Amino acid sequence: MDIYSKMSLLFHNDEKMRSVIMSGRLVMPYYAFRGQEAIPSTICAQLRDSDTISTIYRGTHDMLAKGCPVDKLWAELAGRATGTCKGKGGPMHITHPESGMMVTTGIVGSSMPIACGMAWANKLKGTDDVTFAFFGDGATNIGAFHESMNLASVWKLPVVFVCENNLYGEHTKFIETSAVDSVAKRALAYDMPGIKVNGNDVVELYNVVEEAIGRARAGEGPSLIEAVTFRFHGHVFGDDDAYMDAGEKEAHKANDPWPNYRKFLTDGGYATMADLEAIDAGHKEVIEAALVYALESPFPDVKEMYRDVYAEELVA
Repeated sequence: MDIYSKMSLLFHNDEKMRSVIMSGRLVMPYYAFRGQEAIPSTICAQLRDSDTISTIYRGTHDMLAKGCPVDKLWAELAGRATGTCKGKGGPMHITHPESGMMVTTGIVGSSMPIACGMAWANKLKGTDDVTFAFFGDGATNIGAFHESMNLASVWKLPVVFVCENNLYGEHTKFIETSAVDSVAKRALAYDMPGIKVNGNDVVELYNVVEEAIGRARAGEGPSLIEAVTFRFHGHVFGDDDAYMDAGEKEAHKANDPWPNYRKFLTDGGYATMADLEAIDAGHKEVIEAALVYALESPFPDVKEMYRDVYAEELVA
């Protein structure tokens, strides 16, 4: 039910975000994650507050699943002073260390070396905390992917690399840019487990993630998880998906994790539809309140241009 609650929050937040942008109430780049809700929900339900994540610009679902406050996230997206980065980070640079949501980066592939640094810090501190790096399939052809995998394996870092393979790197199919048919196969070169899993199947994914977390906490080193999924919108919200084959998106929607997990819970007797709808209603209220909070918050003062730049401001 915790996993469902996270999925519900992500689903309804994405629905609201797209609606607000289309209405013109907020103008900003937005990278919709619809269709990928199961992955961070299943992972973050197994993490502690002290465990950390590093994600990318499509990672709004990762941020919320890890516990980033909804109101502060919306305020940051709106460029307001009450946002997680005082309105200066915007959609691509949200961070909330209190929840373990450490870094969002707009540079493809850079979540991985950052995650290695955080995992190294955990090792130096002698904790058994784990770091997760989230990235897309397009990042697996970046040098940082291979460098991070190698370093993590050499130093036995407590890090789990999660490729949310939605089958497209921006506007190009994964199969057209990769020499192998599976990202997980690349783990063999770095002597770590590489597991390909259905990223829309909560139970299958849960078991794989549980094992990877256990390895990392026990000091046995990193793992690579390729969670295969699909995004139901374009690379950036507003593109027309003309690069997708006719009927491709509709075929993948048959495996939509949101209705499928709802059916799993109700069919299995874990919850009634009324239970799930009550959770949905609660999240809708939180999201509506977050939107109001964001739009009523002030923009950053111009003096903020000179803050958070240097440790000490020096007068020229």
